[in-house]
Amino acid sequence: MKKLLLLVAVIATFVSCSKKEASVREELDSSEFVLLSDAVPDAILEIRYYSTYNFIGERIPGYEEPIAILTRQAADSLKAVSDELKEKGYRLKIFDAYRPQCAVDFFMKWAKDTSDIRMKEYFYPELEKSVLVPQEYVAEKSGHTRGSTVDLTLFDMNLEKEVDMGCTYDYFGIASHPDVQPGQEIGTYRPINETQFNNRMILREAMLRHGFKPYDCEWWHFTLVNEPFPDTYFEFPISKSSLK
Repeated sequence: MKKLLLLVAVIATFVSCSKKEASVREELDSSEFVLLSDAVPDAILEIRYYSTYNFIGERIPGYEEPIAILTRQAADSLKAVSDELKEKGYRLKIFDAYRPQCAVDFFMKWAKDTSDIRMKEYFYPELEKSVLVPQEYVAEKSGHTRGSTVDLTLFDMNLEKEVDMGCTYDYFGIASHPDVQPGQEIGTYRPINETQFNNRMILREAMLRHGFKPYDCEWWHFTLVNEPFPDTYFEFPISKSSLK
């Protein structure tokens, strides 16, 4: 009897692990995704990975058009954020949204080539490239690939320019942490000031009110709390044809 119970337990464990592994899958189906500009027409798009101005210095595979794509649920919640902030004189500026797995794979390949540091002075001047993976600035899996994560900032409609957040988007270092306090020592990087901190909080609090959670290392990064695909990593390219 004991042997039988042990066998049952082993089988149950195997089945449980198999189900867990199966739930983390890569997927090409884009039927539950929408074009962000349709869902949030007031958003300004600056898709950095379609351009060469990013931490790698070249256009990233999978970014076939300078557009943003999100799950329907994330896009609806972002529309609520946009409507609230528009009343305060801001528009959302989007740097990245859904990111195909091939782009994440390309990031990892780049991270392993420690000789390629062409964008170091702009995006990671305080860090050696060899620490970017261990410190999780670059990872094998990204919430963006699940389709409900967005990187964004604020655009001030009165001043007609992007709001000052204290450091650039995709800056790898302590300065990008949203909880850095005004005047706090942050290595060799200049401390953020009161205005920059308050700007971060305007964005953060609006995102929290409408169902997003922040990431503790990047002031620009937010994920829908109730994301519809928490264990699925999508592969379809960023293009309008992917949504047809």
